[in-house]
Amino acid sequence: MRCAVLGLGRLGKIHAANLSGKIKGAQLVAVSDVMPGAAEKYAQEHEVEHWSVNPDDIIERDDIDAIVIVTPTSTHAGLAEKVVRSGKALFLEKPISTDISEARKTARMIEESGITCQLGFMRRFDPAYVHAKARIAAGDIGTPLYFKGITRDPFVAHEEYVATCGGIFMDLNIHDFDVARFLLAQEVVEVNAMGSVLSSPIVAKYDDVDQALTYVRFDGGAAGDVEGYRNAKYGYDIRAEVIGTEGTLVVAGLRNHSVTFLGPNQGSFDIVPFFMERFEIAYLREMEHFIDCIRNKAVPSVGIADGLIAQEIANAAKTSCGLGQKVRLDVRGLTK
Repeated sequence: MRCAVLGLGRLGKIHAANLSGKIKGAQLVAVSDVMPGAAEKYAQEHEVEHWSVNPDDIIERDDIDAIVIVTPTSTHAGLAEKVVRSGKALFLEKPISTDISEARKTARMIEESGITCQLGFMRRFDPAYVHAKARIAAGDIGTPLYFKGITRDPFVAHEEYVATCGGIFMDLNIHDFDVARFLLAQEVVEVNAMGSVLSSPIVAKYDDVDQALTYVRFDGGAAGDVEGYRNAKYGYDIRAEVIGTEGTLVVAGLRNHSVTFLGPNQGSFDIVPFFMERFEIAYLREMEHFIDCIRNKAVPSVGIADGLIAQEIANAAKTSCGLGQKVRLDVRGLTK
């Protein structure tokens, strides 16, 4: 499969590297980035055939089978529409758009087109989450009753990112909303969110918060809470917990490796610095899944409907936080 990556930021380079030789049957043949010199330099250093500062040039090529969109969130919907018109397979990083109306329109267009489309929810492919999912499905903890999700970034991103990412619920906690659905196999029907600006005044400039807490209720009777924080300082802290009638599963990934230092009256271990290290295997496996789906004409396990549902939950949380009241939602009909 001849693939192209649009956007060569930190995550774009991860996907590009995985497609450059780590995935059987995949070949990275083109890259694009609007930053002058970025795509050209990457192409030269990694022997990529084609490069362009204009993503349209890459999308329009007839010798490419699949497009991976890792550009700023505000550009996702527009580029996705162009990929649909080209008929190519699409890997789209979350969220679909910063605007929920545009996200609904784009999701509908992708569904109707019939192209292979996978959303970038990498936690579903992380070995720990996959194992937890299997244990829950096997009934090891009985009936799931409560989900707890924590996502803490080590620092606030630069202002340009904050201005275009869609906010903490859409950008950060959307992963928790998605993995809650994945683990519990239930849909969110109500959210009650709140947030504060604790240490990063820059987010307030864009009507956002750097700390958020969302209480959720599911259609199967379970409940849960999702915490997000932008400026933890100590490292990248991602955790999940599912409490059931017969037991509890905890997914934690705070350790950067299995070595613990023990000294006089103290102990310590290295903490995962950021998402690149924590989800290295997950990023590889999600892209392997995408390529396999194209090759076998199969439907990705996490598709555009999953992306839209997670964004609907995030949008409801943002609305709830702004209004200071509960928000009901109904995502029935958004999945096939």
